[in-house]
Amino acid sequence: MTVDDTAVKLRRKLAERIGAPGWQAALASVPREFFLGEAVYRYEAERGWVPVRRAEMSPDDWLALAYTDETWVTQIDGVLAEDATAPVMILRPTSSSTLPGLVVRMLEAAGVGEGDRTLEIGTGTGYSTALMCHRLGSHSVTSVEYDEVVAARAKSAITQAGYNPTLIVGDGLRGHENNAPYDRIIATCSVRNIPLSWPEQVRAGGTVTTPLGGWMNGAAFAHLTVAEDGSASGRFVNDDVYFMAARPHLPPPRQPLAMGRGETSDGRVDPATLKDDTALFVAQLAVPQAYHGWAEDILVLHDVGTGSQADVRPSPNGGWTVHQHGPIKLWNMVEQAIQVWEEAGRPHQSGFGLTVTPKRQYVWLGASDGPSWDLPT
Repeated sequence: MTVDDTAVKLRRKLAERIGAPGWQAALASVPREFFLGEAVYRYEAERGWVPVRRAEMSPDDWLALAYTDETWVTQIDGVLAEDATAPVMILRPTSSSTLPGLVVRMLEAAGVGEGDRTLEIGTGTGYSTALMCHRLGSHSVTSVEYDEVVAARAKSAITQAGYNPTLIVGDGLRGHENNAPYDRIIATCSVRNIPLSWPEQVRAGGTVTTPLGGWMNGAAFAHLTVAEDGSASGRFVNDDVYFMAARPHLPPPRQPLAMGRGETSDGRVDPATLKDDTALFVAQLAVPQAYHGWAEDILVLHDVGTGSQADVRPSPNGGWTVHQHGPIKLWNMVEQAIQVWEEAGRPHQSGFGLTVTPKRQYVWLGASDGPSWDLPT
């Protein structure tokens, strides 16, 4: 069996495994190996992010890697895997080829289908772009990538695969007005709030689908329908998705913090509650300018804008001890939000929704007139 025959066989198996009827033809046709470049990063606990090079593997082993339903990191802090000279520790992944199963779940959640003019925010490796080109036709697909190096490599791979969408190098938070209006906008990066350019560039009845994230790493998956007046609203969907943040929405560098400062009080909520994904999302809604960290069993919060901070720890006598410093009582705000969520029965993120207008963006619990929290501007 030739290498090409092996690739075809593996593509078909991947399509069968994922089992999405509308996308099987695209999965069975688009050569994912084109979009991994010459190397990817693999994480190893002892060594960090280790470059795995195609030239150091047999063709069959490289294809087997390409057609596993896994995410492969292709860039870390701006360094492509093929340019890395050694393993790297701690640094932040900045581009990847998302696992095909998740790519397809996002496309399905967005309702992307035949006849849709679609804008993709975050070309990345270009694999999802190529899948859409195969199903919709290249003329229906526009994709924007912020990173020039990533964009150039994606364009090469997309062209090699035989597709010719509109590819833009620029800030995807601005959308791409020239090809508007779109039926669908789908983002492959998370945002802290919805750029107003997105609903403005979608026809009434069209949709915006994007991961929503924040500086505490809370996440939800928004699917919004655009109304006649240009507002957009919808519930978060049931999928738990975690994507890299849009570059302009990344948090500022973390600062060393001194614990035990400020006023002391008793806590009403176990800080370990925030280890639940939905609880963390709720806490992030309450203090969107803050980030958090753990020092063993002590939770630390720091508000970037005001310098306010809090730490919460188990008390020797039972319960929790809270220290809060600065103009914002961070833990009080988190506790209030967590208690509202608990009183509602601790619903998943899909129990929340999001409304976007030119004047306000807010997440609501249960119904649009229920408890709500404004997103950061």
